[in-house]
Amino acid sequence: MYREKRILGVITARGGSKGIPRKNIKILSGKPLISYTIEAAQKSKYLTRTIVSTDDETIAQTARQCGGEVPFLRPASLAEDTSTSLPVVQHALNWIKEQQHEEYDYVLILQPTSPLRTATDIDACITKIIDTQADSVMSMVELSDFSLKKLKKIEADLILPLAEEEGSASALRQEGIKVYKRNCAIYLTKVALVLAGDLFGKISRPYIMPPERSVDINTLFDWELAEFFLKKTV
Repeated sequence: MYREKRILGVITARGGSKGIPRKNIKILSGKPLISYTIEAAQKSKYLTRTIVSTDDETIAQTARQCGGEVPFLRPASLAEDTSTSLPVVQHALNWIKEQQHEEYDYVLILQPTSPLRTATDIDACITKIIDTQADSVMSMVELSDFSLKKLKKIEADLILPLAEEEGSASALRQEGIKVYKRNCAIYLTKVALVLAGDLFGKISRPYIMPPERSVDINTLFDWELAEFFLKKTV
């Protein structure tokens, strides 16, 4: 808890994963992938409670073995390839309110696919959203060497500009403005907004994370990259 605000962490871990089968419980550098997120949440100073939302009993058992709390199995309809995090978190909030009579001020979505996110990252987002009275705080990473002029499309085997002409020479790195993207490690939002179907709100603030903690595992390359950075932190 921070400044008397109750914050619920929800680790979203569905069973189906086509890119890397059984990804959430696959062993990464000696531990199940989901364990890294469970441990980061447990080390947080400000999370009031953290639960795992999954549709898969094997994932639930693994999460419990790693010290995670799994109070329910979510419906299969919220674990399809097209399922998004918003209805999953709405279900968790409503279940806890109806079954356990608990309510929260903020909800924090933690995806197991970001094993390099730390408790310090989590707590920094919590203090920022409360201290600045933001609607949401999202973890982001800077895109290196980014320029609209460098973005291209290919049509009929020709390189064409996507947004604007590059000119007669390659665009300079120094010409590009700093551009960022969400790195999928932390989504922190006011509960009232989430229950109303809004994950971001009007005032969404950034929390910048370095590339080495921003790996989001979706491919085998991402997996190997995460293993590389984990070995460097040992």
